[in-house]
Amino acid sequence: MKTQPKNISNEQGSGLESHPEQLSGHNAQQAHKGTAYDRITERVIELLSQGTIPWHKPWSVKRGFPRNLVSKKAYRGINVFLLHAMQYESPFWLTFHQAQQLGASVRKGEKACPVVFWKRLEIEDKESHEIEKIPMLRFYHVFNVAQLDGLKEMPTTDAEAVIAKPVEIVENMPLRPGIKHGMAAAFYSPGEDIVGMPNLEQFESEAAYYAALFHELTHSTGHENRLNRPAVSSQKGFGSEDYSREELVAEMGAAFLCGQAGIEERTLNNSAAYIQNWLTVLKNDNKLIVQAAAQAQKAADFILGVKHEESPAERQETDRV
Repeated sequence: MKTQPKNISNEQGSGLESHPEQLSGHNAQQAHKGTAYDRITERVIELLSQGTIPWHKPWSVKRGFPRNLVSKKAYRGINVFLLHAMQYESPFWLTFHQAQQLGASVRKGEKACPVVFWKRLEIEDKESHEIEKIPMLRFYHVFNVAQLDGLKEMPTTDAEAVIAKPVEIVENMPLRPGIKHGMAAAFYSPGEDIVGMPNLEQFESEAAYYAALFHELTHSTGHENRLNRPAVSSQKGFGSEDYSREELVAEMGAAFLCGQAGIEERTLNNSAAYIQNWLTVLKNDNKLIVQAAAQAQKAADFILGVKHEESPAERQETDRV
């Protein structure tokens, strides 16, 4: 799996401002019909149409990954890309009602951002009366603290946030595949379970080298001895639907890892053809973006050796991807 196959290549956003819906409170939840998958896919298509590629937006752990101000929990998966595309300096977000409970109010005209979460629904079979538990993706809207008035204590980012060195991320990866240098292009071979890389001096910068390596290491997490993603473990061919999904997983996984390593400058593809390719793909599959981001998050967690306790609904859905 090469870093730059077909129309799906490396990564950066144009810096254009994003324009999410101008909603607050209950109106935000009720303004859109369709599933949560539909709503999130619409939002990503909206950003792509403006020239902004959410998973190409640079960020650094120095500023902090987006998280809820009240619960302090970090947002994960597609939520990271959606919130970061809003381009606020503060990583802290909260709902309309959370703002009210803190004595603050959302400034008139401010625009909310949708985020998703998993909920497990229990459905009774009409004939057997057995209870089946199925995962349901739901969404709600949040605002950045910069969009509020009346917040008594404005939170500050953690100046002591630890940035992992890229070389340490690679060296400390659990069950790391072999890495073979001196190759003509970057790739991952599932059959041999090795990552092939050009030598460091062949890249424009050290950051570009590690961005490419992170991309291929994300592919490698799909091996049957790691996270066992079908597109990798079954070695489905170039051009297949699973291959396109796997490329998006690798791009997003590399973005998570670059953020963790403080790599903000990467050589990325922002071409009109690249954007049009993903517009076409997403319009044909409303679950792709959410599921690929969830798999990318799991891949990054694996490489970083991070243990995240998934909810039963989240695990049930991502395991089937």
